[in-house]
Amino acid sequence: MDLILHNGEFIREEDLVISKEDRGYQFGDGIYEVIRVYDGNLFTAKEHIDRFYESADKIKIVIPHTKDVFHKMMYDFVEMNNINNGQVYVQITRGAAERQHQFPTQAEPVITGNTKSVERPVASMKSGVKAKFIEDIRWLRCDIKSLNLLGNVLAKQEATEEGFFEAILHRGETVTEGCSSNMYGIKNGTLYTHPANNLILNGITRRVILELCKELDIPVEETAFTKTQALEMDEFFMSSTTTEVMPVIEIGSQKIGQGVPGELTRKLQSAFEARIGVGVKS
Repeated sequence: MDLILHNGEFIREEDLVISKEDRGYQFGDGIYEVIRVYDGNLFTAKEHIDRFYESADKIKIVIPHTKDVFHKMMYDFVEMNNINNGQVYVQITRGAAERQHQFPTQAEPVITGNTKSVERPVASMKSGVKAKFIEDIRWLRCDIKSLNLLGNVLAKQEATEEGFFEAILHRGETVTEGCSSNMYGIKNGTLYTHPANNLILNGITRRVILELCKELDIPVEETAFTKTQALEMDEFFMSSTTTEVMPVIEIGSQKIGQGVPGELTRKLQSAFEARIGVGVKS
């Protein structure tokens, strides 16, 4: 039986009670993280937990656990639910209080979480996926991993309805990121990606990829590029906790490069697989 995390305790899902006045439910007043599990181990757990605390601090929520305690809680969670390959989802809200926009004077933060088994998207990583441009209508603090995801949801739904794997978001002509991913273009051997400012979430997988670029001597330019420049890239890919290094072989109806995953994208995939200790099976 899978257990649910609730305020430091592991309980059955049917025993979970969330108040109708919870500000996460009413305002999206909270933040979250998703941590990948490979062979029973939490990948980049420290980085995810650090970002969880950073996001909470940015919206002035105090997490009632030290990072060490929280880290152990996540590992206990994975072990208790016997997750070998999968993910942990955890969120914290400001808590339950009478509905008003300003922060309540008395409210206890509410932490909830769940786990699930998820296999790596190996087939898509081999063949590549298609994406489309959609205007980025989200707020201006995308660096916070907030529960406020309606802009992401609407863009993802539009892309899905039209048969695309992901939406490439842009503000005017400038490409920012995906609905649930970071975006990268490769031109003449150099990797380009939007700088980690308030307009994107600095993905944990993004950080690993930039480390791998240093190891592989791939030049990196953390600078914004345009939709036109995206279409002119030799290679293009996206990344996230669940999609890893995912080649994008078409944007809209236009092929990128040769319309197949590129050489440097493949190198980054292999390096990422070495980092997590697994490989793509033929």
